Amino acid sequence: MKAVVCTRYGPPDVLQLREVEKPTPKNNEVLIRVHAATVTTGDCEFRSLKLPLAWKLFIRIGFGFRRPRKKIPGQELAGEIESVGNSVRLYKKGDQVFAATGLRLGAWAEYACLPEQGLISMKPVNMTYEEAASIPVGGLHALYLLRKGNIKEGQKVLIIGAGGTVGTIAVQLAKSFGANVTGVDVERKLDMLRSIGADPVIDYTREDFAKSGAMYDVILDVVGKSSFSDCVRSLKERGFYLLGNPGLSQQLLGLWTRMTTSKKVIGGMVSYRTEDLVFLKELVEVGKLRSVIDRRYPLEQIVEANRYVESGQKIGNVVITIQS
Repeated sequence: MKAVVCTRYGPPDVLQLREVEKPTPKNNEVLIRVHAATVTTGDCEFRSLKLPLAWKLFIRIGFGFRRPRKKIPGQELAGEIESVGNSVRLYKKGDQVFAATGLRLGAWAEYACLPEQGLISMKPVNMTYEEAASIPVGGLHALYLLRKGNIKEGQKVLIIGAGGTVGTIAVQLAKSFGANVTGVDVERKLDMLRSIGADPVIDYTREDFAKSGAMYDVILDVVGKSSFSDCVRSLKERGFYLLGNPGLSQQLLGLWTRMTTSKKVIGGMVSYRTEDLVFLKELVEVGKLRSVIDRRYPLEQIVEANRYVESGQKIGNVVITIQS
């Protein structure tokens, strides 16, 4: 089968399209014929190791010091089940599914094996494979964090970095919970944010949300680059500050904030559940959640797709089409 192989850590050019052995499912696994996958910022960071020193060391220890031990990248996919292991009961050949591959990676290939009990679900019936492939990673991360925020109907939610993989789903989830959502990103993404329910929207290159005087019940900083003190000051008493990508200093400041104020700062390790993926599927099927896709690339153009994502220009998601 064709698969993208990451030969070493480095720029997009370290990715090569090769013929590799087609995987065979274990007793508890399903073999998926992959139709679509995505390239996320996280994929690019894993490949390039352009990360803080602690995270860089963690990845080298966990995934290979000189080069990745898991050669085929990719964290989410959608496709059709080709075959199942002897003990699999939930799925059968021909089922249309979508999934997050987690630390197994492996989505940038024509076929992938995943455990039956993994982060896998039947694909939303009203989505294409390309649309479904862009839900799991951003959806599971956004859902985990927003649930920690205990959002109630009518509350004001600010989402910083609202125009990316996690942010576009976070906006829609917060709206589905009944919140009034303000989206913060660059000007070219604002029309899209309005179209998925953010109102008002803020171009952070022209306006500082912290100087407006507005106060929020929940603030979600997806990318972790905003001023910690500005966010805390813009938070109502007993409000929640959710850190989507926290550094060590933010986590330490969060601990101090929790100890000295009524405001809650939440960030760090996250955990995902299969039932959460099913919940996202159900939201899609009732029309409360949709994918935002910027560009589509064939598998053969994986290097170009990585370059585009790494440029920081993408709006929502970049999809890789693998098999029609």
